[in-house]
Amino acid sequence: MSLVTLLPFIVLIGAMFLMTRSAKKKQQQAADMRNQMQPGSGIRTIGGMYATVKEVGEDTVLVDAGPGVELLFAKNAIGAVLSDDEYNRIVHGIEHDLKTDVVPDDASSLTETDESAADAAAASDDKPVDLGKKDEPADEAASADEAETSEAAEAKTDDAPKKTDGDSDAK
Repeated sequence: MSLVTLLPFIVLIGAMFLMTRSAKKKQQQAADMRNQMQPGSGIRTIGGMYATVKEVGEDTVLVDAGPGVELLFAKNAIGAVLSDDEYNRIVHGIEHDLKTDVVPDDASSLTETDESAADAAAASDDKPVDLGKKDEPADEAASADEAETSEAAEAKTDDAPKKTDGDSDAK
């Protein structure tokens, strides 16, 4: 037999070897993770339930799923052992503050000194806000409004096209 005919068999055997090796490696990592469980660790089961480990046996794990709820699982049913920060974030909604130096959205607080910020705040409080509408006496405002509405009505009637009976000069 020639090397060309044996090559597909060699490639196939090599691929099978690599796949089984990868699967064994993942199984070993999962077993190591399950063996590292200690009472007080947060876990997620393969069914998606989050709980806290209470006791670890040879093949079983007793977990506390809530107040007064203790469940017995096989070690193989544990999908992941979670870190304390991750468990608290998922179960209790407690975010661990990883960022102690928070950068503000705008850089103005980085460039201003405390004195200039206080002066700017005091200066802005002294002036009333002008919204652009002037106060007019009530009689003048009412008569001005009536004059504007009557002028607008006349302009509309002048600009409106006049209706005819259908006779038009345009052909």
